[in-house]
Amino acid sequence: MNTTPIYQVDAFTNHLFGGNPAAVMPLESWLPDAQMQAIALENNLSETAFLVPLTGASQADFHIRWFTPAVEVPLCGHATLASAWVIFNRLNWQSETVRFHSGSGPLAVTRCPDGWLELDFPNLSTETVPTPALISEALPGAPPEALYVPNDTNYMVVLENDDAVRMATPDLRKLAALGNQGLIVTARGINCDFVSRYFAPGAGIDEDPVTGSIHSVLAPYWAEQLGKTQLRARQLSARGGELRCELRGNRVAISGQAAFYMEGSVQLP
Repeated sequence: MNTTPIYQVDAFTNHLFGGNPAAVMPLESWLPDAQMQAIALENNLSETAFLVPLTGASQADFHIRWFTPAVEVPLCGHATLASAWVIFNRLNWQSETVRFHSGSGPLAVTRCPDGWLELDFPNLSTETVPTPALISEALPGAPPEALYVPNDTNYMVVLENDDAVRMATPDLRKLAALGNQGLIVTARGINCDFVSRYFAPGAGIDEDPVTGSIHSVLAPYWAEQLGKTQLRARQLSARGGELRCELRGNRVAISGQAAFYMEGSVQLP
């Protein structure tokens, strides 16, 4: 039996049992894809992040991959933030920035003076499309037009206000028929710039508590709508989370806090 360490961190929150829990598994080399998927299913969290060091690489320090209980995903914010927390606080990392190579390109996380962790993520473009019938059926009151995110396999609909986002109860069975495509619902906020929720039952996530990666879409959209580049956001799930976002050209800075929950080891055959 081989053992490998595992950590669990609540991301985008400053207290336990808030934000979004993620498992983080630093590895010396990649496990078979089927085994990583089985571990993610066993963990039964919205994401498990796997890290492999890139010794001698000039552009990145670690290769990172993310798995839901059902599929591998191209981008994940909260598990990247959780991974950075583990690297900074458990792997004796000396620099204030850690760089990742991922399927969505280069990513970085910097430890800010106030303790927040700042993700450097891509600015993801959207295209306006008619709202798919599955979404209209699953979410009564959805607008006739939606935004599609081709580089992140998501749709986004803008609702009337934050109460509409908070009270949304989409039919998850119908949304699951979208397969590996998720649904972002958002609106202008009252006590922040914008609010959101995220549903991806087809990818094994009925509702994600806090989703860093969707802010690669949300921040550029609301920056244009509100005429500002620095924004504060809340995700209105039951656990809830707070984020700071800043549009920086073709990149988006997404900042959050983290709360450590547990560490242990996994026995592998």
